[in-house]
Amino acid sequence: MPLLKSTYEPAVLFRNTHFNTAYKTLFFVDSIQYTRERVKTNDGDFIDLDISSVESDTLVLALHGLEGSSQSKYIVSVLNYLNLQNIDGAALNFRGCSGVDNNKPYSYHSGKTDDVDLAITYFSAQNKYRNIFLLGYSMGGNVALKYMGTNKNLPPEIKGAIAISVPCDLKGSAVALESLSNILYQNMFMKTLKEKSLLKLNKFPEANLNKEAIVNAKTFKDFDNVVTAPLFGFKNAEDYWEKNSSKQFIPEICKPTLLINALDDSFLSESCFPFSETQNHKKVYFETPKYGGHVGFNSTLFGKDLLWSEKRIFEFINHNIS
Repeated sequence: MPLLKSTYEPAVLFRNTHFNTAYKTLFFVDSIQYTRERVKTNDGDFIDLDISSVESDTLVLALHGLEGSSQSKYIVSVLNYLNLQNIDGAALNFRGCSGVDNNKPYSYHSGKTDDVDLAITYFSAQNKYRNIFLLGYSMGGNVALKYMGTNKNLPPEIKGAIAISVPCDLKGSAVALESLSNILYQNMFMKTLKEKSLLKLNKFPEANLNKEAIVNAKTFKDFDNVVTAPLFGFKNAEDYWEKNSSKQFIPEICKPTLLINALDDSFLSESCFPFSETQNHKKVYFETPKYGGHVGFNSTLFGKDLLWSEKRIFEFINHNIS
């Protein structure tokens, strides 16, 4: 499809990428009522699904970003908005992110799609939903795009996907996050990732993780070399990034998919913008607003939030509902 012209025109404050990125986390105060359902996995583990139902026949399955959860402000915001539009919402907490530690030394990574498949199978089996859409933010967007591009026999209820602020090239994004302007974000991610990994090491000493290497990890490359790669069977960080970057799977997507990456997103390298992969694609729509930050797209002005991304997501879903 042609590159979509974006309608996102934020107030002046939100033309600063870092302010736009941090705004919801710092100032958004909304809450949501979930019903939690735990689903067992084939490897003796579990995933926690947090559901906000309005008894609709349409469901959006939301995938959070790195170290997020169903309580992430962007997830709460979009599911509340969709509920008001008579759409059910469910947030998949990736393993270890629901507030309860999972049962394995490994948890999740940027291309692990089997838990998404399990969640979709779970909801499809209920025979309740005519329409199911995937919605992924950041890392969750990479997972969503990979899932859509690697599954040729999707259930008929799956009508499409939306992916926001996606690091389509994991290596490029990892390098971008090493820049001085992003050092605060990288340090925040490293803090929780390392804390969780050290707890796993104490709980599963047989995993043979290197405690000293974990403590000394400063970048995503360091962390993925000593934790992600060994736990999930990759040779190293480069091998993990190469095999799981969603950019390579976009050409195989066969259902309507909307990808929105802001041109000022400091988390994304130039290689995270799949212009050539989407230019002539019959199903994938690529929108690149000039502003937006990373999972930002705020447009609050004088206390009123215009919810641009939430409305854009609903517009796409509504257009593709059967």
